[in-house]
Amino acid sequence: MKVSTMIGTLAQARDACGGLERLGYDALFTNESKHDPFVLAALMAEHTSRVELMTYIAVAFARTPMLVAHSAHDVTSLSRGRFTLGLGSQINSHITRRFSMPWSHPAPRMREFIRALHAIWDCWYEDKALDFKGEFYTHTLTSPMFIPEDKTHGRPKVMLAAVGPAMTQVAAEVADGLLCHAFTTERYLREVTLPGIERALAGRQRARADFRIVGMPFIATGSDQSELDRAIASARRSIAFYASTPAYRGVLEIHGWGDLQTELLRLSKLGEWAQMGEHISDQMLEAFCVVGSPAECARQLKQRFDGVLDLICGYTGTAAGIPPAILSALRSEAR
Repeated sequence: MKVSTMIGTLAQARDACGGLERLGYDALFTNESKHDPFVLAALMAEHTSRVELMTYIAVAFARTPMLVAHSAHDVTSLSRGRFTLGLGSQINSHITRRFSMPWSHPAPRMREFIRALHAIWDCWYEDKALDFKGEFYTHTLTSPMFIPEDKTHGRPKVMLAAVGPAMTQVAAEVADGLLCHAFTTERYLREVTLPGIERALAGRQRARADFRIVGMPFIATGSDQSELDRAIASARRSIAFYASTPAYRGVLEIHGWGDLQTELLRLSKLGEWAQMGEHISDQMLEAFCVVGSPAECARQLKQRFDGVLDLICGYTGTAAGIPPAILSALRSEAR
């Protein structure tokens, strides 16, 4: 199980990622929050030489396939082939009200988006005619002046974020791997996600060994009890925030907690964010989060996800990533 962490700011991308690479992380992620993930990844490419770089995630529906094809190509070129494109759909309100882009049929649209990407890259890297005509996207016009010059490293791998069965199936059909949301439990992975992936891969005659699964479980850790208590409270609030989302209700329902989503959604509309965290029981915390010292968290991550996740990040409630102390403990466990 490989280990990764998240780069969230321009300063970190410029100044910190070289040191993180030297610490032994296998991958560094960027995401779509306060900065453009491709700009962050490009900076990271300039300041690293070995580590894999990945967007976890870039919002697909905020862009067109052509724009994503160019951005992904440029980071792949800068990193000399170390870039992996991680895409996600986001939700209706963000796409329509934050990005002012159209929203409809997210799973079929995403399937077509990734196929359009490959049609564009087929044109660039294999000299095929660009003639993609779909329900949501059409790409039929290009010329040599619009095709990137550096074709040395070819197309990047494409990972897709998914929680529900429909988008998970799309990932197994047209992507190179699945990016799991932090709001995912080991039980949901084993009973819902993995069987769905295996069925879809079999239907496409694809091997599981060629399909990566990346996860970002919640982590609450600390160097002393006071720090640990603050981390646990933060994790409860984060779990409650995601549990209020209707699209993620299925994760709760497999544990028998589906009704809680309705109540948390009601509280979120009232702005009762602190109160929402109080609804996350110890049993729910244990299902979603590894808790304890760095060594204890490392053991729990291995017990739950070794053999399930190929690459693991983490989410501490305030930042994404596997903290260095847990990275060190995981390396010690491996030895």
